[in-house]
Amino acid sequence: MGPGGELVDELDALIDKLSAGERRVLLALRELDGAEVDTIREQADLRELVEVMNSASWLASKGMVTIGERVDRYAIAGPEAAGVVERGLPERRALAVLARTGMLGMGDLGPEAGMEKKEASIALGWLKRRGWAEIRRTEDQTVLEITTAGEEMSDDTTPDEEMIARLVEAGRKGVPEEELDPEIWKMLKERKEVVRVREEVHRTLTLTDTGKEALSRGIEMREEVAQLTPQMLRSGRWRELEMRPYDVHAYAPALHGGRPHPIRDTLEKVRRAFKQMGFTEIVGDYVQSAFWNMDALFVPQDHPARDLQDTLYLDGGYDLDVDPGVIDRVRRTHEDGWETGSRGWGGEFSMEEIRRPLLRTHTTALTIQYLAEHPKEPCKIFSLGRVFRHEAIDYSHLAEFYQVEGIVMEPGASFAMLVGVMREFYQRLGFDDIRIRPGYFPYTEPSMEVEVLLNDKWLEMGGSGLFRPEVTAPFDVHDPVLAWGLGLERIAMIMYGIDDIRQLYESDLEWLRNRPLR
Repeated sequence: MGPGGELVDELDALIDKLSAGERRVLLALRELDGAEVDTIREQADLRELVEVMNSASWLASKGMVTIGERVDRYAIAGPEAAGVVERGLPERRALAVLARTGMLGMGDLGPEAGMEKKEASIALGWLKRRGWAEIRRTEDQTVLEITTAGEEMSDDTTPDEEMIARLVEAGRKGVPEEELDPEIWKMLKERKEVVRVREEVHRTLTLTDTGKEALSRGIEMREEVAQLTPQMLRSGRWRELEMRPYDVHAYAPALHGGRPHPIRDTLEKVRRAFKQMGFTEIVGDYVQSAFWNMDALFVPQDHPARDLQDTLYLDGGYDLDVDPGVIDRVRRTHEDGWETGSRGWGGEFSMEEIRRPLLRTHTTALTIQYLAEHPKEPCKIFSLGRVFRHEAIDYSHLAEFYQVEGIVMEPGASFAMLVGVMREFYQRLGFDDIRIRPGYFPYTEPSMEVEVLLNDKWLEMGGSGLFRPEVTAPFDVHDPVLAWGLGLERIAMIMYGIDDIRQLYESDLEWLRNRPLR
């Protein structure tokens, strides 16, 4: 069969696959070629315009119709237009005051013209723009003075006020833009609350040569179904119906369902890992005292970490509800080591410093409070919370981020147990290659850092160790305490293969939609 025969076969196959809606639209176009979609809807006996447009879109993709579009623009009155018709434009009312006085102090314009501050500001801007007044400085104040052009203005309404009145009278229907004076309308459109623009979109459908040829072949309406129902199966009526064919090669838009944000997803993974290991979650306030955030953790009061460059302090004082005896033991530990075997930091401990409020720089402030309240009860607890530091934001630092904090306190707890807890935790997150190396942290001794292997590189994940006696002894905690603090964003960056921490908080919808679910 020659090329002509192949084209005939292709068109017949195309006609055979037309939906009922497409057939209705084509048959309507036989009488109304080039008509608007609303007229075609009535002719095609379809209920909604969207049915016409859906069918027209598919017919256009098949080359049977073309869709034309025309946009008509109408000027309509805005919410403040009626007030302008009643009282006049703000600059006209202000001009009336200036015509009587000749000059006004800048702050007197609103009260003299009976205007609020916002309206007086609008009037001032338009007075200057229209050249009706000018601002100048006298010896003791700034004044607004009427100009010659302002004096020559009559009491009659201005052309833009007449246009506003016309739009108010026209109502929702409005006035076609082409019927308005273009210069006046251009200026008036800048008054967003006085006038608005309403657009009407008119779409027309026109048959192509392929569409006309299809109609000449004959297109019949037939009942067809796209989905079988239980009623059709029970009654046997399905035997009489024609099933609508589906084109598996037709374009279908990508559908993006909801999914958790990477940070939320990582939070839940970490939370689930700890709970499966038998830990209990604790929470606490963002605002803490310097006592719980620093002093209780044996951070010296003259330590650089307390400097405003790192810590975000708040105004006022913190109502510190702590046993005076506990505070005294912490004070003595700082000054001379108390009964811990330490020499302390020396110097004089400031009782004012402990009451300074701040945004917590770590969630260890919650951990030490929990230990102070439960000094004798073995525990396995963790927290997931935001912390705040005065950091310069770059690819690896944020001023606000999540910290993963945890402790184990029980008789016989050891460094080996801490290593086991950390290995188990990271393995539950999917990291198989883990190594431990010595580290230093201010309130743990001995201390260690955990690293994971990724793309042949060892990456540091966080610090851990055993709380020093200077931290635990003042609170009557005598069992060993295993502690760790990890950055959640670091875990998320590794999980999602990104090298800039800021990407986790950018509104990049394309990345959020296409990232793999883990």
